[in-house]
Amino acid sequence: MPPTFVLVHGAFANSFSFAPLQAELGLLGHRSVAVDLPGHGFAATFPAAYQAPQDPAGLATAPGAIKGVTLADNVAHLTGVLERAAANGPVILLSHSRGGITATATANARPDLIDRLVYVASWCPVDLDASAYYAEPEMAAVDTASLGLAAAGNPAELGLLRVNFRTADPGALAALKAAFLADGTDDEFLAFLNTFQPDENLDTGTPADRARAAAWGRVPRTFVRLTGDASMPLALQDRLIREGDALTPDNPWDVRTLESSHLSWLVRPAPAARLLADLAPPVSH
Repeated sequence: MPPTFVLVHGAFANSFSFAPLQAELGLLGHRSVAVDLPGHGFAATFPAAYQAPQDPAGLATAPGAIKGVTLADNVAHLTGVLERAAANGPVILLSHSRGGITATATANARPDLIDRLVYVASWCPVDLDASAYYAEPEMAAVDTASLGLAAAGNPAELGLLRVNFRTADPGALAALKAAFLADGTDDEFLAFLNTFQPDENLDTGTPADRARAAAWGRVPRTFVRLTGDASMPLALQDRLIREGDALTPDNPWDVRTLESSHLSWLVRPAPAARLLADLAPPVSH
């Protein structure tokens, strides 16, 4: 049976991000399912204060449906998708960016549902919790202060992270483009930005959610390095690869590389689709 690619988005994103990639995979003869994690996609909150003309004070205080959503909720939802997909053949679970935290925790819980893990510049915490890596030398080049220019509201009061992706602040827009799509056009950047949702949950996991050799470590895995990624620098991607190899030396990463920023592999997805097709097991006729 041919595999099903199950695609897990990153922070503030949703299944819409994967539409161009799914089209390319389909044209290569592969089926795929793009997941909306809880509180994402059509379940996301877009406060009226987020619309034009914007109300910054209202945006800073408006409630969001993603408040209280946990990593455990993400894992339960993704597990349900994987159970349905696995009933139809092999499953290749792909995660991007923050989606790797959910993929890792799910592989810890149900490695039997996954035939291959694929991380595309995606968080795979091994030695540290995901949030702790931000204090490490590999993340020193990330300009978190500039990225914070678009932040809206107090996370402790809102119970969630909120970013005003519809800001007109030129400094904030320049910082976001440099971090995520420096190799794209301004039009591509603004188009992608308008697929984002303003809210994300706060739960990035605990030591129990890090990669575990006895479960996650049983699954064949591929790490796709993005050479131009400024939000997850190549040095950090390579560190995560080294840590995973040290955890399970008998099941090392299969490492691939794409010339891409954090998002341009999704904007121009043909090379990524060909790479993924190469990971799919051959189909018997």
